Amino acid sequence: MNGPHGPRRRGPRPLPLHLLLSQARGLSALMMPPPSAQGSMSWNAAWPRSREGRAEAARIGRALDALRQGGNPLAGEQFHAAVLRRLWRADAALLKGLAAYRRHPHQRRLEEPPVIWREGAARLLDYGGAGPPVLFVPSLVNRAYVLDLDEGASFLRFLRAQGVRPLLLDWGWPGALERRFTLTDHIAGRLERALLAAPEGVVLAGYCMGGLLALAAALRQPGRVRALALLATPWDFHVDPGAARLAKLLPGLEPVMEATGTVPVDALQAMFALLDPYGVAEKFRAFGRLDPAGPRARRFVALEDWLNDGVPLAAPVARETIGGWYGANTPARGEWAVAGLPVEPQAWRKPAFLAIPARDRIVPPASAGALAAAMPGAVVHEAAAGHIGMVAGQGAEAALWRPFLGWIRALPPA
Repeated sequence: MNGPHGPRRRGPRPLPLHLLLSQARGLSALMMPPPSAQGSMSWNAAWPRSREGRAEAARIGRALDALRQGGNPLAGEQFHAAVLRRLWRADAALLKGLAAYRRHPHQRRLEEPPVIWREGAARLLDYGGAGPPVLFVPSLVNRAYVLDLDEGASFLRFLRAQGVRPLLLDWGWPGALERRFTLTDHIAGRLERALLAAPEGVVLAGYCMGGLLALAAALRQPGRVRALALLATPWDFHVDPGAARLAKLLPGLEPVMEATGTVPVDALQAMFALLDPYGVAEKFRAFGRLDPAGPRARRFVALEDWLNDGVPLAAPVARETIGGWYGANTPARGEWAVAGLPVEPQAWRKPAFLAIPARDRIVPPASAGALAAAMPGAVVHEAAAGHIGMVAGQGAEAALWRPFLGWIRALPPA
């Protein structure tokens, strides 16, 4: 939505939660005892996790030790005064970054490709090209256009320019029908019918949650799928202790799911924020230091606009994924099935490509690595990037686009 002075942005969503987390971190730092040069576990837990943050905490500890050894009785008071100054600077930097994001003039203006298949809210977009077809399957909780983010930041348009024919399954906004869907409805229904509408000999590529959907569909329809690519795809959800904590939130979501048929966007964003509670504030402080007219600032804004343009999750799917995947770890335990067929990655016998981002905070590398271990014949690519940066960041071309293109070109003839 645009206002009289440019885009009207609501993000980062939910803003009150991110402000509250930042404030809570500051209050906890104020209440903790002064650290020493050897470090304090409680103090370090409240300090930024970056290398610079740890170095600053160690520097403060050394300075306080020197004051104590010199017999200064005001060392504690000086410490708390320094903490207050540090928090004021951090708050000011956060507000500066938020304001810079909200007033940035960038708007996404890419022309949408033709639709070659449609069913309900879902559409299959064809980016054209005469090369091998690759059908991309995104997550159900984010907009599909992260793979076609912006000028110079589009994985799909890069592939088209390199002789590949990309197709993108856009799940759309869930309407009254989709709000009753289960994972089986999405996979054995919409996704399989999109496969039938795609050219024969298609490569099926899933990103994040879409990788699990693509894997299940490929196992059900191996005759339609030439090869399988799984990008930042989770498998063993319990390698991260935070997964079980997310699952415990499910009962509290039942009232809103009963009322709306979904887990709303802001509730989903809040749950993901709990995986990295202070990450959003830190990245907006860093954004406030960028040149707003530079390419890094534009890419940041494009990605944040996409992140805040989320999609609600149908209640039945939420129960299967939050309760089943995150809570019971059904994929890794061999208990996840689609329309009665177990999803067993070791049963895939055709070429496969697994991209695992080394700095992924959403899908820990060990979670995706468990999927690679279950597919010993797959090509495994370890990308020097984060979860989103791998597909749409400044270094995405080197981190994923070109390695993926090389794998496509090396596939045996269809």
